[in-house]
Amino acid sequence: MTLVADEAPSTRIDSGATSRESVTQLPTWVWGEWSRDWILRAKVKSSTLDVHYLQTPTYFADIRIPKVRSGISAAKSFADLTDQQLRLLAGQDGFTGLTTMAGTVATWSDDIAFQPSDGTPDKGRLERISFHRMHELGLDGSYIESWRRRSGAKGRYLVIRVEHSGRLLRTLVVVGNQFVYVRNRVKDLSMAPSLEALIEAKKATREEIVGYLDCEFSVGRVRGGSVPWEIQQSTLPWREGHHLDFVEHMSVRDGEAGLVPRAVGDDQWSVPVNTLSPRDIKALFGG
Repeated sequence: MTLVADEAPSTRIDSGATSRESVTQLPTWVWGEWSRDWILRAKVKSSTLDVHYLQTPTYFADIRIPKVRSGISAAKSFADLTDQQLRLLAGQDGFTGLTTMAGTVATWSDDIAFQPSDGTPDKGRLERISFHRMHELGLDGSYIESWRRRSGAKGRYLVIRVEHSGRLLRTLVVVGNQFVYVRNRVKDLSMAPSLEALIEAKKATREEIVGYLDCEFSVGRVRGGSVPWEIQQSTLPWREGHHLDFVEHMSVRDGEAGLVPRAVGDDQWSVPVNTLSPRDIKALFGG
């Protein structure tokens, strides 16, 4: 079953959301699957990254992979990469969390981020060009990003979050037929302008650099790939082309459109956004 459409969506928020997760929905024109065509900084327009942005009525996920990552396609783990190649992976980016809007100004609050925080809130002014296009403008005028809607979602949105002691460990964001899966690193990063700057400031060892990089942001298609839930791009290149095994941890609640973890442990699971029908859920996650 293909979960893709090119029309404006409608939605409901899963009643299982906690008070922390029950937030105001964004304008419907922001919802969907977006890709970035270009960014303009200092009068220079560039497009060196593949940027995928999934926005549900509340939660989002964004992954940014350099279009050129030479010499790492054959790697099966960090152990197969040279020190120079590890530094190349430090140029990737990704973040996921909650989006809020005040007027035309959007704020993206990152629960997990691939790059360290520099202490500056992630805000931008969104300008709707058409149903299929929007611009994001820096509040200080330092940049303009041009975004294109890749497809509508026809009201099909899903967010699964796994937390432990209030820290987000994993999340799955689904918009239509596209997903972004995120797994947090073991320890949060210290504040720094970038991963590269953090590595330099800490004079990080190879082991420490691997720890910094061991944070997965993977984007792919639910259906239509070589395998179901196929990872197409990832901050961990050896994950690309493989099935997203996280979905095997979820089971369908009998007779409902709800999901439950297959194994009960100390982690807290929640499904704050779920607009899928029982039929959709069963098709995606099994009986």
